Amino acid sequence: MALKLMYITNRPDIAVIAENAGVDRIFVDMEYIGKAERQKGHDTAQHHHTIKDIKAIRQVLKKAELLVRVNPIHEAAEDYCSSKEEIDAVIEAGADVVMLPYFKTVEEVKKFIEYVDGRAITFPLLETPEAVEVIDDILKIKGIDEIHIGLNDLSLGYHENFLFEPLADGTVDMLVKKFKKAGIPYGFGGIASIGKGMLPAEYVIKEHYRLKSTRVILSRSFCNVNLMDNLENLDEIRHTFDEGVKEIRMLERECAARDTDSDYFKRNREAVLDTITMICINLEDHQGK
Repeated sequence: MALKLMYITNRPDIAVIAENAGVDRIFVDMEYIGKAERQKGHDTAQHHHTIKDIKAIRQVLKKAELLVRVNPIHEAAEDYCSSKEEIDAVIEAGADVVMLPYFKTVEEVKKFIEYVDGRAITFPLLETPEAVEVIDDILKIKGIDEIHIGLNDLSLGYHENFLFEPLADGTVDMLVKKFKKAGIPYGFGGIASIGKGMLPAEYVIKEHYRLKSTRVILSRSFCNVNLMDNLENLDEIRHTFDEGVKEIRMLERECAARDTDSDYFKRNREAVLDTITMICINLEDHQGK
């Protein structure tokens, strides 16, 4: 089964390009409450998309699903509405899938499921050590359709230096075993294009197949439209998506032809561990200077 590819954008023209290239989910990101503070000093993407963006993307999609990340569970305040009001508005605007980020407790996930109320696919984003500690109880909650491991915030929560460290230290392996037992489809992290990324995308994709993951986010570096020239002419962006997705699918076919316990995946696992170790050493040396 091919990975569901997800790409974050609030631009309808980019959404159409991504969909036509074979991206499965267009990802509108409304999360902003508390995010800037906890990711301060780190090179992470922060978007703060809006209901207006959801409606605009909804109008142009023909086959890709519309995924919306809402804010963590919260009550109404002077500057924003409550979680229930936000989720109601997101679904009314056309979301097929709703993602809940940065939860820490069983009760937060229960509230999320209650607020969605069967009107969209529920997709919790597991990205806090606190949630990992109670994951067995979380997975007993009825109504979780899918789950994703968010490596950025999870690695920050564990005070690690590199976002893929939870993949190396066994945390991801431990979690996916629990997801499998619960019968919940899952994914983790994001990928750049083939041949790119501090941990090359091909290494990560092979890990997805070893772990039988079925979802992954195409990271900002896969196609950073903000860094591309001539945005009036979208040919460069279209080419990046077409070729990038094609290369991912070619590698997936290669992965699908192997058994998950084969030497093919064992060798890749060793390469992943060695690469992450070297990256962490270099980062620690850099911080020590």
